Amino acid sequence: MIQLNNINKTYKTSSGLLKAVDAVSVHIEKGEVFGFIGFSGAGKSTLLRCINLLERPDEGGVQVDGEDFTGLSKKELLKQRQKIGMIFQNYNLLQNANVFDNVAFPLEIAHVPKESRREHVEKSLAIVDLSEKARDYPAKLSGGQKQRVAIARAIVTEPKILLCDEPTSALDPQTTQSILEYLKRVNQDLGITVVIVTHEMEAARHVCDRVAVMEHGKLIETVTMSASSSLAQSDLAKMLFVDGGGI
Repeated sequence: MIQLNNINKTYKTSSGLLKAVDAVSVHIEKGEVFGFIGFSGAGKSTLLRCINLLERPDEGGVQVDGEDFTGLSKKELLKQRQKIGMIFQNYNLLQNANVFDNVAFPLEIAHVPKESRREHVEKSLAIVDLSEKARDYPAKLSGGQKQRVAIARAIVTEPKILLCDEPTSALDPQTTQSILEYLKRVNQDLGITVVIVTHEMEAARHVCDRVAVMEHGKLIETVTMSASSSLAQSDLAKMLFVDGGGI
């Protein structure tokens, strides 16, 4: 489904060059929930954004569903990105639009007919249990509800992949658990491949099928989340359980 081959990404900073991602290769299977975990600055979010080329790698290849993204024209890439939804830690909602219009926005951009838009939006809001909030504005919503709107907006175009950049880091533990359950529902009920970046070990352990542990831009190891191959058996992973599971 997703194949990252020898990805390298370097930024110019005031203190010199910073290698955010260093020769990372990883394969993500269709239909799985895959996580990137590691300390702050490990390169997780940069690598995630390389998948849909919001960050273009300096070197390396990105293949999604058999398509070589790095070789596409701008127009072709925009078309392929329609198959990939994305959510962020700060929600990125339109404050002057109600919940319904926020979720409908990607469909409007894609010139989907109005009546068809309504059907898709209602379906997406039902998945995240927010049908009754359709006419509310973001200012009236809790943090968890805002993130659920963001999930609904990301899946309204029926993508094959959902990229999640620290989707629970601004939420309390109870709300975090709820959001993770909705992501599992999206994965299991809709068959969407979910890729999640998180610094919360418990979140990764709760929702992911496999996780890639990153450190200083490098992929240290990939671990299957099962009883026979536990993250707790990894020496580096044990370090990530600092202060109750946060990083």
